[in-house]
Amino acid sequence: MRNRLRLWACQFLVVLGLGFVALGDAHALDVGDRLPIDSLVTIDGKTLTRQDLDGHYLVVQVWATWCPFCHRQNMNLIELAKEATDQKLKIIALSIDKNPQDVVTYAQDHDINFELAMMTPELDQAIGKRRGIPELYVLDPSGMVVQKGYGQMVDLDIFDLAQYGR
Repeated sequence: MRNRLRLWACQFLVVLGLGFVALGDAHALDVGDRLPIDSLVTIDGKTLTRQDLDGHYLVVQVWATWCPFCHRQNMNLIELAKEATDQKLKIIALSIDKNPQDVVTYAQDHDINFELAMMTPELDQAIGKRRGIPELYVLDPSGMVVQKGYGQMVDLDIFDLAQYGR
């Protein structure tokens, strides 16, 4: 019995150790990396292609409907989207919710005026390990990350993003 317990404990530690190695090697998108968005279907069924996004700075947010910090940040992104209507700035929020209908309902309830889409496996892999949500990336027109932040950004930080559209 004691030997079996020791064997089980050793196996557990080996598996746990391998898990830590795997987590430690996980890629996380960072400033200077590229985030390719070739095609993305929004929650309202519109397809955004690379051609739709070319020449624009993109604010890409990873969020969830159940996240109160995401909600507060979305209220600021709504205001930023109003300001950026004739600028070269687009906002795309990628939801990690399990149920797409939750995102549709959220968008209707809160008058979201920027693009919402569900996180895709390809984008999830490209973005990599997240430190938390909301997570926000600013991509230049070539798709390179020029700014990254996680957690709720304060109002002034959000409105500073408008500089990318000018």
